[in-house]
Amino acid sequence: MDKFVIKKSQTKSKRTLVDENAGCSDTGHQAEDLPGKKGRIENMDSLLEETYTWKRIRAENLSCDYTTLFNKTEANDLFQQLEKNIIYFTGELSKVKVYGKWHNVPRKQVTFGDEGLTYTFSGITLSPKPWLPVLDLIRERVRMATGHSFNFVLINRYKDGNDHIGDHRDDEKELHPQSPIASVSFGACRDFIFRHKDCRSKNSVRQIEPVTLELEHGSLLMMNFPTNVYWYHSLPVRRKVLAPRVNLTFRKIKPQKLI
Repeated sequence: MDKFVIKKSQTKSKRTLVDENAGCSDTGHQAEDLPGKKGRIENMDSLLEETYTWKRIRAENLSCDYTTLFNKTEANDLFQQLEKNIIYFTGELSKVKVYGKWHNVPRKQVTFGDEGLTYTFSGITLSPKPWLPVLDLIRERVRMATGHSFNFVLINRYKDGNDHIGDHRDDEKELHPQSPIASVSFGACRDFIFRHKDCRSKNSVRQIEPVTLELEHGSLLMMNFPTNVYWYHSLPVRRKVLAPRVNLTFRKIKPQKLI
């Protein structure tokens, strides 16, 4: 993935940019990258805003930023809370329509968000459950790290490497125009693949290489505009992965009266 990562010198802005791969590892690197580590922390909010180490992933019309949002201890605790407290959709809400036919979702999913919002994709319309404390905590950390606020989250749980999600774009009409999507991952590290919309078949005239990331436990991937206009993304089957993964994609949804 090195060719897609842009190296930048360290700055005082919210996003410190370095030339590193987004790969799987046992521990987060965030603590080593925090300036002021040796001194007393007087203002935690300010520190969180200014000291994350970001990796910029760039290709034609693809703009993503990646960081370790939670250290290993935090990520382990949050993952356990999610496993304990999240109840996923069942029945008709656990199906999707593909080419006119209904299929069981090859993973578990559920939505949480502000009252009155709805989100429609793959032939189903979902109304969110009320926010839980653990989700508010994660959402607030995302806000402090990025400066973006979100009012909705779609949670997908993959029990192992057989659970997956196919090529798709998060470009539904309910989304605020040009708003980013924040993807937070816990649990097993999984491949996440971007494919340009003009290069998804063997007979494609254009040749743009796919971009593959490995999303770590406790990581945050920001998918910025116009990524979801031009690029599909997927989490493919990886049969060697035996552990579960929980992914939260935070979104900014327009109230229904404005759609």
